[in-house]
Amino acid sequence: MSAPFGRPIIGNRWDAAADAAEPRSVSVIIAHFDQQRELDRTLAALRRQTHPRALLQIIVADDGSPTPPVVPADVTLARHEDRGFRLAAVRNLGVRHSTGDILCFLDADTAPEPDYVARITRLPSLAPDVVAVGRRRHAALADDDRPIELAGPANEIAEPAWLDDAYRRSRDLLDADARSYRFIIGAVVACSRWLFDHVGGFDESFEAYGGEDWEWAYRAWLQGAAFAHVPDAVAWHDGPDWAGRDEADRRARKNEETLRLMRSIRAPGAAPFALLGPNADVLVMLRAAESVAAGVVCVDSLLQALPDARVVVPPAVRTALEADPRVVDDWQGRTRVEVEVPAPVHVDSDAALRLRAAVAAVGDGDLGAIAFGSHAIVRASRARARDARWGAPTGWRTETRSAASITPLHDAPDLEAYFGGWWPPG
Repeated sequence: MSAPFGRPIIGNRWDAAADAAEPRSVSVIIAHFDQQRELDRTLAALRRQTHPRALLQIIVADDGSPTPPVVPADVTLARHEDRGFRLAAVRNLGVRHSTGDILCFLDADTAPEPDYVARITRLPSLAPDVVAVGRRRHAALADDDRPIELAGPANEIAEPAWLDDAYRRSRDLLDADARSYRFIIGAVVACSRWLFDHVGGFDESFEAYGGEDWEWAYRAWLQGAAFAHVPDAVAWHDGPDWAGRDEADRRARKNEETLRLMRSIRAPGAAPFALLGPNADVLVMLRAAESVAAGVVCVDSLLQALPDARVVVPPAVRTALEADPRVVDDWQGRTRVEVEVPAPVHVDSDAALRLRAAVAAVGDGDLGAIAFGSHAIVRASRARARDARWGAPTGWRTETRSAASITPLHDAPDLEAYFGGWWPPG
């Protein structure tokens, strides 16, 4: 499916996009559960958007409220039954009723200022790989019925300092990396429908508060999305950030969220140090092996360098190593980095350090791949995915590094000597 509009960017350089974008059709999807007053405020704010009204579709996606919400005739209401907290599922429900080029997600208790839609959809309208996140400010709005751009500042309460600091340090996510999914807040996010369809919907197995937006954002990153924070796209949340709640309750909920995310996200700093999960940060692909012994030595040395990787090997090598769950003959899970090894090699400790450094580096900025001569290439999954989505190269850079201490195994090595520690000679 080719892009319906816009053009690819290089790396995460959303700042290189043109200054102005043609307004595109936007579907605003408001997740709601039993918050009629807050919903009324958000709908009123959407009535006063500067984005052309003819290009604005408003959908209220209701998570099974006891009483159906009341919405104006020109607002689409989509509902499913109450089966507990299902924010991921209700957002997907809203998407299924959408028709816009751009999807703009809000929560019922998060009311946008008049320029919000125009500002947060500008980048996805220019470069459909961009996931834009607005600025969610907080206010104790209570019974203040003034327009949100007045009521919000008059009743403002503290924003999360960690989030503000992250946007500042990353230059509004221009310097995003594999852990920047933590700064994508689902209540104030927009993306192209084209990208959403490629990434897939929110994971509906998330049936408790928190995490569904981060899981989706990480998946989008692996699919080549670029992240951008748009600080002047402001929406006001009624009440404090959930991190301001009782500390014991906050920690318990955060631990539950982290355990859910652990199954999906294996990026450094987000996953256990030794425990395996259904996904892996690195996938190694050994394409061929002239001998099983060479394949065994190759896989063993690569797993010493990258112990939590999954390794796809030829069938004969897989049979010899079937006791190790990291060695597989096929892989459908998600990974951040792919290491392609055309033929067996031995990686010593010095080369292992360089290999680990390459795994850490690819995917950030415009660095798509690092080649170690003809022996191995380390490639960011997101670079491959973006190129595939556009059907052409999208500007990722390939760097060449020293292949020293990566030794080709042209002949079958002596396994007893290798296991015993006296191979290779010298």
